[in-house]
Amino acid sequence: MTRLINAIFRLVLIAVLVAGLIAIWEQIRGNNLLSRFRKGDHTTQSIVLKEVASLGKLELVKYTFKDIVEHEQVNTFLPNANAILIVEGEATGCIDLTKITATDVTADGDSVTIRLPEPELCTWKINHDRSRVYDTRFSFLDQSQLVSDAYRKAEHQVKESALSSGILEQTRQNTNQILRPIVERISGKKVGFVFRK
Repeated sequence: MTRLINAIFRLVLIAVLVAGLIAIWEQIRGNNLLSRFRKGDHTTQSIVLKEVASLGKLELVKYTFKDIVEHEQVNTFLPNANAILIVEGEATGCIDLTKITATDVTADGDSVTIRLPEPELCTWKINHDRSRVYDTRFSFLDQSQLVSDAYRKAEHQVKESALSSGILEQTRQNTNQILRPIVERISGKKVGFVFRK
């Protein structure tokens, strides 16, 4: 009986010791103590041109978002890992001018009507230069995957926030404010825009 109690006591002691070491590692890893032992960085790159594409999208509005993202990774046996990020993202609304054909332009006397494609969300991304990892906890197994997942969720949220904030409607309005005066000056006629349904 005493052997069983001693064995249980040893297991509990080992578990407490392991948990303490993990907690100490989490504290040390976040500090700059370990950077003193690093000699420096060395990077080698080979850049190859992969693709050349013609662009015809006219960007008319850009939204910038700032967010605090808390991402939690649920684990079965270990404590749940989580990461807190301070994120800045941006989304751009545009019109694809390559979709305009000759049949979309109708002239009637001194006025011209142009049928434009529907505005679209051209890009949405996280600005990594202005974003940072604020804190991570219990991510001793795969911190890079945890942070990568958090950034991916944040990027998806930038897209959803841009759409719900009315970026497509703002793109429509900016088309009339920015593009119409340019086309009127070039053509010398009164220009009206109609968006395709």
